[in-house]
Amino acid sequence: MIDLAAVRADTPASNRGVFLDSAGSSLPPVQVLDEVIGHLRREAEIGGYRAHDERLADLEDGYGLMASLLGCEPDEVAFTDSATRSWLAAFDAVPLSEGDRILVTEVEYAGNAIPLLHRAAEVGATVTPIPSAPTGEVDVEALRSMLDERVKLVSLVHVPTNSGLVNPVAPVVSAAHEVGALVLLDACQSVGQVPVDAAALGADIVSGTGRKWLRGPRGTGFLVVRRAARSRLRPRQVDLHSGTWKSPSTYTLRDDARVFELWESSVADRLGLLAAVRYALSLGIDAITAAVRDRASHLRTALAAMSDVTIHDLGTDRCGIVSFTVAGVPAEEVRSRLATHNVTVTVTGVRSTQYDMTRRALPEVVRASPHYFVSPEQLDEAVAALKS
Repeated sequence: MIDLAAVRADTPASNRGVFLDSAGSSLPPVQVLDEVIGHLRREAEIGGYRAHDERLADLEDGYGLMASLLGCEPDEVAFTDSATRSWLAAFDAVPLSEGDRILVTEVEYAGNAIPLLHRAAEVGATVTPIPSAPTGEVDVEALRSMLDERVKLVSLVHVPTNSGLVNPVAPVVSAAHEVGALVLLDACQSVGQVPVDAAALGADIVSGTGRKWLRGPRGTGFLVVRRAARSRLRPRQVDLHSGTWKSPSTYTLRDDARVFELWESSVADRLGLLAAVRYALSLGIDAITAAVRDRASHLRTALAAMSDVTIHDLGTDRCGIVSFTVAGVPAEEVRSRLATHNVTVTVTGVRSTQYDMTRRALPEVVRASPHYFVSPEQLDEAVAALKS
């Protein structure tokens, strides 16, 4: 069980309003803040290169630390500057040619869908959504009926940006692997609020960010590339960190996941991300999951009691994202009005999840995402503000 008083003490801003946007960019604990600012100050004292060299051991240990969080091996971990960069680097390395097929879920995110459609058009491949089950999850039986040897990639969103749904992963991976397809798991909204064990789930590639449920700095991301999938990928965004220039006309690339990293990065932000991972591991992922789901359930129950509020969360397995609309009030106006009560929520619209929200005729929803540092009393305050 999480010590609410302790985590709120580590998050001073949690006492200055009701923060319900950890699915956007969460409030980092002071441990993360101190690490980032401390390293920036050190860079100002001795320069970026020397400051980096002082932390080489910590940076190297970070691969094992992230592997502990994500259930993989250290050589399967790469660090990037965002979830988008991680996802794009991996997708760009998947060999595709004319006639190939890519399958996606109906909750696919715009940040993935646009590059998927763009590259498919370039090479003559196709992108096809897998139907959802009546409860909202990806329909695994429908997926099986769509699979053939032309399917090269299944893009699976673990938790969508616009709903509390948690998609099944292992059954999708099992089905996709029967025809030799790779599975790219977008764990941007899941890592840090629900367990993500790469080995148990079986996904070939996992991408994620530090700024959401992990409570790390913006500008941080990570990638897991499983050893079994590495030889099938062709990294295209490479530099002097990804490989070695052996002679004027020859080079070699790294044989681990770090081939997806670039030389330039923010050391301060990387150290902040590692501090966030240590913080999460110290609390325990199972304890975090229980607390987040408790907060979301508390909020859904209170919202469901309001006659003019409709909850739009999908799935039987739900997490910390709560999506809703208020009758007669645009989502943007709900967000603005709540902000005057020091309640922070956000809005997600059809342009972020075209397949899903077009299918459900939803132009936009309000998204609330309470983390474990939000107290039940604060959730009641948010609901009271909404009623007013």
